[in-house]
Amino acid sequence: MDLFFSQKNCDRCGGSLEGGRIMSMFNEQCICMCCKEKETKDPDYNKAVEADLEEIRKGNFNYKGIREK
Repeated sequence: MDLFFSQKNCDRCGGSLEGGRIMSMFNEQCICMCCKEKETKDPDYNKAVEADLEEIRKGNFNYKGIREK
């Protein structure tokens, strides 16, 4: 099983992932929903979303994001 589905803690804050998990729009971190909420308020969030969509349009479904971990 992929680590994304089996890990117990958020890569960003270390909190529990029991309440849900999602991949960051900025990098390959598995983050909790609280961190996702904070991430959406980042000034570069829309840039990250657009970059991800552009990569998907090109057929790249494994885009690493606009920021390193």
